[in-house]
Amino acid sequence: MQRDFCEPGGYAAQAGLDVARLRAPIPHIARLLDAARAQGLTVVHTREGHRPDLADLTPAKRDRCAAAGAPVGDPGPLGRLLVCGEYGQDIVDELAPLPGETVIDKPGYSAFHATDLDRHLAAAGIHRLVIAGVTTDVCVHSTLRAAVDLGYRCTTVADACAAADPALHTAALAMIRGEGGVFGAVADTDTVLRAWRTEHPGDDA
Repeated sequence: MQRDFCEPGGYAAQAGLDVARLRAPIPHIARLLDAARAQGLTVVHTREGHRPDLADLTPAKRDRCAAAGAPVGDPGPLGRLLVCGEYGQDIVDELAPLPGETVIDKPGYSAFHATDLDRHLAAAGIHRLVIAGVTTDVCVHSTLRAAVDLGYRCTTVADACAAADPALHTAALAMIRGEGGVFGAVADTDTVLRAWRTEHPGDDA
């Protein structure tokens, strides 16, 4: 949930995507964050971004982004597009990480590609993931599919995800549910929060 995807002037806006749709999950993700923190669950934030010298930007991705009208590394109102350390690459204020929470910077669409996310989760003994963010059809699905292949049990939170095109959001969720849940479960925020309360009955979240 980075500024580059969720605020005017960022990467998504320059690529012609509907930023208002990409901002829609923010209140739902905020509720999930509040509950997870209250119950002591592990929170991991991810940010797509590249080194300032763009050494980790593949030619294929460079060309795709340029064709979309938002070349990675180009200057914009929020700083260089999708470059680590720039204002736009960081997470929106409403969902800002707290001190001590893990932040994974990823050069690809999947949060597992070229990162230490799997090692971090394994070290913490985590086997189940609740996934939220944008975009449902790209980064969310790429991360989810990698997680499933690695053996994680996953729940994707439908109203805590979004795509610029609602049809792609709907299709991406349908693909998860296919074959009896080939890529895990799909639930809304209220359902996830009820499940957490059942698992942690002493908590107020």
